[in-house]
Amino acid sequence: MYRDKKICVVVPAYNEEKLIKHTVISIPNFIDKIVVVDDKSKDRTAEIIIELANEDNRILLIQQEKNQGVGAAIRTGYIWCRDNDIDISVVMAGDGQMDPNDLPNLLDPIVDNRADYTKGNRLVTGEAWQKIPHVRYLGNSALTFLTKIAVDIGILPIRSQDILL
Repeated sequence: MYRDKKICVVVPAYNEEKLIKHTVISIPNFIDKIVVVDDKSKDRTAEIIIELANEDNRILLIQQEKNQGVGAAIRTGYIWCRDNDIDISVVMAGDGQMDPNDLPNLLDPIVDNRADYTKGNRLVTGEAWQKIPHVRYLGNSALTFLTKIAVDIGILPIRSQDILL
């Protein structure tokens, strides 16, 4: 529990055998459930999660019957959270790009009822340019900027019901 809220981390994963173990074991103990959604990986991702789940009862593996992409994997995790009375769900990619130490910064505004939704931005750190392929970095930056403009001027209103499944 985190401040009396039941928290689940949803981890979409596709062919992440090299990074998935580190990602999952780095998730702090205040997280109640870790739902890894394997998107029909061709490597040992699912096997690694099964091994970890035998050691940590917070870990649950959901295997997609066919590869559907990261969005569908996240949706599957959100549906599980909704159906299992999770108060707050957080997405952490299976490739370990999110620092679990940032979780309280994402959770606090929601727990304090200051926000319905929070999102981290890995592009703001000085390390992002070195870690992310430059074309992807520039594309992400442009889309983030355009989304911010659309939200700020009201073209793309964000409401809590838009996020619910």
